[in-house]
Amino acid sequence: MPATITAGRWTNWAGNQSAAPAQVVSPGSAEELAAVVRQAAEQGRTVKAIGSGHSFTAIASAEGGVLVRPEGLCAVHELDRAAGTVTVEAGLPLNRLNRLLATAGLALTNMGDIDVQTVAGATSTGTHGTGRDSASLAAQIKAVELVLADGSVRRCSPTEDPELFAGARLGLGALGVLSTVTFGVEPAFLLTAQEQPMGFAEVLDRFEELSSVNEHFEFYWFPHTDRCSTKRNNRSHGPAAPLPAAKAWLEDDFLSNTVWEGACRIGRAFPRTIPVIATVASRAWSERSYTDTAHKVFTSPRKVRFIEMEYAVPRAAATEVLRELKALVERSDWRISFPVEVRCAPADDLWLSTANGRDTVYIAVHLYRGTAEQGYFTAVEQLMTAYQGRPHWGKLHSRDAEYLADVYPHFKDFTALRDRVDPERRFANAYLRRVLGA
Repeated sequence: MPATITAGRWTNWAGNQSAAPAQVVSPGSAEELAAVVRQAAEQGRTVKAIGSGHSFTAIASAEGGVLVRPEGLCAVHELDRAAGTVTVEAGLPLNRLNRLLATAGLALTNMGDIDVQTVAGATSTGTHGTGRDSASLAAQIKAVELVLADGSVRRCSPTEDPELFAGARLGLGALGVLSTVTFGVEPAFLLTAQEQPMGFAEVLDRFEELSSVNEHFEFYWFPHTDRCSTKRNNRSHGPAAPLPAAKAWLEDDFLSNTVWEGACRIGRAFPRTIPVIATVASRAWSERSYTDTAHKVFTSPRKVRFIEMEYAVPRAAATEVLRELKALVERSDWRISFPVEVRCAPADDLWLSTANGRDTVYIAVHLYRGTAEQGYFTAVEQLMTAYQGRPHWGKLHSRDAEYLADVYPHFKDFTALRDRVDPERRFANAYLRRVLGA
């Protein structure tokens, strides 16, 4: 289920963020969206667009302001095969975009591990997958159209208002409200996934090899164990050999969601059982291989609700950070039921990308919903920031503008652009005031 709006109150997917907007609107075009922004300015209200509510931070909170729902902005404007682009409205969910592209024999180059977010929500928060050569969703953007604070509709690209484009590709919703996004696309391709259990020490000893040889490498480490589940995705000439439907349902839905939900509930009620649950869970992930359409390999259903913190650290420091993280868990009395997720990304040039200017490894920690925090996130954050870690904009963290200005080379460029296009902070909220400054 996505975010919900009940009795005038918005709640995100995880249930850890909520807000009471003064007004809820569902514009059906860029012109209607511009009218909403102009009216909000006349009334002295802020404007925030929501996606599917998969951010764990309050980045989309419209407390006391105008909340823009995405459902009315889901059309496809243009699919240009010659240029290798597709232009869609900002509220279109990624899973619908993937199906549209597949029908046309096209695909995005890389994806995150879920596809329920809207294109604007995913790109504006820096959603990413794992890749040796291919970067985040926002890095695949070729142009955007957005409504600025004065109600004007502005298109930007590398050649058309390039400074605005530099900031708006990954803009946190701080520069305006996106109305359309143009992605670069390519001919549809198959991926072969190889999933294999592996020991923690072996993964780290072979990390450079595994992440260099494979186009897409990621792994999950189960706290309280020495076991990991690794996944290598590489392009294939085929033929397609997807998992049989019954096996896919059993392993990727029933075991990974229904059974896992039950195990997490037991662990939350009886924390002492978590190390045993972790051991059993880590052994349940068996070796398998399959070949399928790219987006079906990149993404998986995620139905168990949790909260998450993720930091991007320099790739050169990744194995050292992970060893310290394991030692941190082992000397604590924490009981962590969710595995730690590790992914990779090449350096990119997006101003507020967590991979800006440096090859990056993402380390994500999770807690099942309703689980006491126990100081886990706090201690992990202290570890990550000791290595100049950059927090995912849509995942929990406590960093502020002072810290972030030191770890982002283009932070001042972005805030100067914000001053120019939104001097009255029409698109601000409490979260943006913390991370960007007032």
